[in-house]
Amino acid sequence: MSISMIQPTGAIDRNPLWQVLPIFLGFALLFLPTYWRLSQETWNDEAHAHGPFVLMIVGWLFYRQWPTFRETLGRSAPYSGGLVFLLGLLCYVLGRSQGLILLETGAQIPVLFGLTLLLTGWRGVKVLWFPLLFLVFMVPLPGFVIDGITGPLKAQVSGVVEWVLYAFGLPISRSGVTLNIGAYQLLVADACSGLNSMYSLSAMGLLFLNLMNYQSKLRTALVIISILPIAFAANVIRVMILVLVTYYLGDAAGHALHDTAAISLYVIALLLLFGFDSLLRPFFVPKKDKK
Repeated sequence: MSISMIQPTGAIDRNPLWQVLPIFLGFALLFLPTYWRLSQETWNDEAHAHGPFVLMIVGWLFYRQWPTFRETLGRSAPYSGGLVFLLGLLCYVLGRSQGLILLETGAQIPVLFGLTLLLTGWRGVKVLWFPLLFLVFMVPLPGFVIDGITGPLKAQVSGVVEWVLYAFGLPISRSGVTLNIGAYQLLVADACSGLNSMYSLSAMGLLFLNLMNYQSKLRTALVIISILPIAFAANVIRVMILVLVTYYLGDAAGHALHDTAAISLYVIALLLLFGFDSLLRPFFVPKKDKK
């Protein structure tokens, strides 16, 4: 007598990489021209230079969630998944054919969302919600958004810098977004508005919170609320340093520092964010851990 093993319906293959790999290779091939275009155009702009890092982080997040994600395979949501997937393909075709890089890049989100629904249903989306959300930071900001925010930010930054340095007795005045200090005139350009740092720090702040996985919703909310003020403060510090270096060391020193100021801005902003989070820690220690 022979005994045959019958696999139950809906059982999950414990090594399902071969099922998923061809699908995501197809996704990579579909968007490879998009990534090439971004690398040649959009990512060369300081406003969107964080794009490659966002893509690498998303890849790492997918890899990190793979052990949990694989357990959800085989629980498809075909109707909602197919609808979202087709919507993503439509956005991709329109963006690609019309040269709309925002639409073309943004199509990644519904395409991956739809593929996840088709492969795993809503349980898989629950596992991968953060990598899917994080892809938003890879989408270039529309020009009208940049133009509408940059002007007011430059005015605010230059105003705060003038107020602080004047309070410390420096001979500084302001005309619009131009700062006059000593024999020098410094224009607060678009790159100094702080919009880039706000966008990038928002991405890093959300990634930090996701990795920390705080149980307190209040603590999470406070850190999120602090991101934009911290980015603004870091940018004010950056502009003040540039003004002071120019005033005391000359125009050449100011130009030399300006080339590395963007990196220092992100370092300052991250240190401020981590510092604020550290200040919150004593207020959110579980009672059993308090002495």
